[in-house]
Amino acid sequence: MTTPTTATPPPAVSVPRARTAQSPGAPGRLRVWATRAPLLPALVFMIVVTQLPFVATLVISFFDWNALYPDARQFTWFGNYAEVLTDPDLRKSVLTTILLTVAVVVASLVVGLALALLLDRKFRGRGLVRTLLIAPFLVVPVAAALLWKHVLYNPEYGLLNGLLHYVGGPQPDWISRTPLLAVEVSLIWQWTPFMMLILLAGLQSRSPELIEAARMDGAGPWQIFRHLTLPHLRRYLELGALLGSIYIVQNFDAVFTLTSGGLGTANLPYTVYQTFYQAHENGLASAAGVLVVIGSIIIATFALRVVSSLFREEASRG
Repeated sequence: MTTPTTATPPPAVSVPRARTAQSPGAPGRLRVWATRAPLLPALVFMIVVTQLPFVATLVISFFDWNALYPDARQFTWFGNYAEVLTDPDLRKSVLTTILLTVAVVVASLVVGLALALLLDRKFRGRGLVRTLLIAPFLVVPVAAALLWKHVLYNPEYGLLNGLLHYVGGPQPDWISRTPLLAVEVSLIWQWTPFMMLILLAGLQSRSPELIEAARMDGAGPWQIFRHLTLPHLRRYLELGALLGSIYIVQNFDAVFTLTSGGLGTANLPYTVYQTFYQAHENGLASAAGVLVVIGSIIIATFALRVVSSLFREEASRG
């Protein structure tokens, strides 16, 4: 009778332990700072150029400070802000700024949308037409205002009156008769290409399969535009309106060059300039400037949200 033999267990195989995540040591921190170091000069430059002057302006806005009487300055807390909000001239400049911004942004969006729909079609010479339509946005703002003031609006040798003289029409002084409209038209001419580019990018991001399916179902051009194109462009319209508002609210060149703030065209930036350089009221001008910055930051916050939502939509499609 044989006794059963017990099987010897196989030798234990040592399994390497999984490496645990360790906190980065000194070499890791050095690598992180090495990648961030090239950005530090730009960050320091931006802080020195933008943030320090704004902090100084914010501090000055709490003082009753006239440059002609530097020894008579005194701390007034929010007195300058209260004066900005209650002064009739400043309130009128705020209203002018709102009217100017709304008119320019809405007209630029409408004309820019029409041009974007035109450029979305294929035709011979489309690249040349697109370049010519973008050109007004590339002109320096002061040069564009001088162009409208002397080449187009001048009552004696301007092109507008020249065309009216050719057809036997009147010869009005455009800036004196319609000053705010003259400023608005010059700004619309300059900002329409910006809106056109944003809306053209939105049109070219549409799904061609969806448009083709709508055509196969019998939808006409107006139905496609109303139910497909316009809802798709909603974010791009919002982005164009917000970005345009940021720049138009701060516009100074057109008002200063065309009308010098006269005839009811003084917007808030021009009023800040007039208060600071002509009335020498440093504190009051600083308070008005801070309000302009706060308004621009509020608009920019909404613009950034729209941009981030556009990026999320594009990422979800991809």
